[in-house]
Amino acid sequence: MKNLKCGLLFAAMIFIMTACSQTISPSNSVLSGEEVSEPSDMSSSPDEPDTSDIVTADDNMPSHEGMQRSPLTNEWVDTDVARTRPIAVMIPNESNALPQYNLSLASILYEANVEGRMTRLMAIFEDWDELEKIGNVRSLRNYYAYWAFEWDAFIVHCGQPFFADVLFDDPATQTINETAGSDSAAFYRDETRKAPHNAYTGGPGLLNVINAKGYSLTYRGLTEQNHFSFASESEPNTLEQYGEESQNASYIDMSGCYPLTRCYFDYNEQDGLYYRFQHLSSSTDGPHIDAPSGKQLCFKNILVQYVYCEELDGGYLAFQCYDDTRDGWFFTNGKGIHVNWKKAEDYAPTKFYDDYGNEIILNTGKTMICVVEEGDDFTFR
Repeated sequence: MKNLKCGLLFAAMIFIMTACSQTISPSNSVLSGEEVSEPSDMSSSPDEPDTSDIVTADDNMPSHEGMQRSPLTNEWVDTDVARTRPIAVMIPNESNALPQYNLSLASILYEANVEGRMTRLMAIFEDWDELEKIGNVRSLRNYYAYWAFEWDAFIVHCGQPFFADVLFDDPATQTINETAGSDSAAFYRDETRKAPHNAYTGGPGLLNVINAKGYSLTYRGLTEQNHFSFASESEPNTLEQYGEESQNASYIDMSGCYPLTRCYFDYNEQDGLYYRFQHLSSSTDGPHIDAPSGKQLCFKNILVQYVYCEELDGGYLAFQCYDDTRDGWFFTNGKGIHVNWKKAEDYAPTKFYDDYGNEIILNTGKTMICVVEEGDDFTFR
């Protein structure tokens, strides 16, 4: 397997604004219609006002006894929940894998292609220990592990390709793997479903295995405490500070990047959330629904992350999870801006920055991270 951790440099991007629908790719990123030059003062400029006064918590709000801010969503959660490491569960998303269970309870959801242009989801759950049914669960790919490391999460999966074994040689990697001996006690097979889409897990079983393996339930100090920066709920980030560079984005179509899932997001002005839809087949077209609750998946923030990708033997993909500057987009509150992302090492967070070098400020709530291959296009309007 090639070493995909080397950095690559991008050419300068020319950003073209269109009147309505926009096609987005690393070589065709739409912004203000002019080449964006970096201001001499990175912290403030006439075009991009200073955002240093955006705080990461509501300092003026009354305290919530026995609660603290979630590091994943910035929502108020029980202190025990905030201090407990999350789980990162590998969940398939092809039509035969539906329905999915408790996916709407994930705080962060990743989507990326696997072999055959199928997509697989990785759901990051907090407050997971009492969930009775999660899944179904499928196998791991290396690149998902590097994103799970950022949250110091327990990786929950059913097997992996042989070349992923190097990850398991590192004692810091902590997984619950159905195919690994006693770990299977955390999983069960639903005989009413056909394999391989019939493996499920649950919080009580996971907790038993985690305790039996002697894993720490609390954060190990391997990750940064502030993975994301959040705006206060009293002063949400509207992206209006970016002027014309902030594009209208009430509809985001990812079908050009995910040709089998063909998912898209519709913005609801009433609650300020992006609702997820997908077109897996004629029988599954429509809202992406969580089976036990009947709720549609929805998100406050959507990040699109362009990543260099190579194909390995057997059709497996290798995404370059580390880099010092790559392309992306950030959407919230019906608006979108071009961003750049960086990741330095295994347990370092992937950080997103605006075109002035400022770290972007997310709004309180759930986040969808769409990891897409360079050269693929998506549209929004």
